[in-house]
Amino acid sequence: MSPRPPPQRKRIDWSQTRITRGALLIIGVQIGVSLVWLMADKATRATIGEYVLASPSQVFEHGRVWTLVTSPLLQPDFLSLLFTALLMWMLVPILERFWGTRRFYRFVAITSILGSAAGVLLGYALGRDVPIYGLTPFTYAATVAFGVIYARQPVQFFGVLPLSGRQFMWGIIGFLVLFVVLQQFWEQGAAYAAAMLAAAVMTSKRWSPALAWKRWRIARARARLSVLEGGAPKPKPKRSDERFIN
Repeated sequence: MSPRPPPQRKRIDWSQTRITRGALLIIGVQIGVSLVWLMADKATRATIGEYVLASPSQVFEHGRVWTLVTSPLLQPDFLSLLFTALLMWMLVPILERFWGTRRFYRFVAITSILGSAAGVLLGYALGRDVPIYGLTPFTYAATVAFGVIYARQPVQFFGVLPLSGRQFMWGIIGFLVLFVVLQQFWEQGAAYAAAMLAAAVMTSKRWSPALAWKRWRIARARARLSVLEGGAPKPKPKRSDERFIN
């Protein structure tokens, strides 16, 4: 009898655990801006906040609309910065590999800007000058996108609780609703809700604007096509003079 070959060990695909280029760039910019803020004195922080942080007074009174774009790049809370970096390493690269870097950047921009705008608008309506900052709206939007795209994908929540992608999404949403209601963070809740709603629309096969645009282009192209018989176009019917005889 020939000896049994030694069992082959399954190699771990370490490439799936690496952070992607787009996620690394975004979190790198946020860490750089946030560290400058955290290490600066009060006067420097006030100056940075005037031109970076989005709030009702910044947007509607001073006209600094660009802060809706720059505010997600600043996270003044160090623990929230670490949590965002953890999600950008564990969850977000999966979406970037699925979409590609270009579409991933578009998703980040749309969800972050809509989240900032919704939070600022609600703060203006409630008469509270609450700043909206950080990539938290985008990270929750990424959770919704993951739950839609990978609905049946098994997920080990912190390596203990087995969940599917959809269950993980609804669990995060339930926790977020309790957090916003108990703390009465209405402006932040509006930012999270707008970003997650945008993610649901962008990833839905029924309501996605990109898919609707593609379907319209396909339908338009089909309307211009003609059926060929035997590889040749149909001959045009000959005109008859009978139509001119009474």
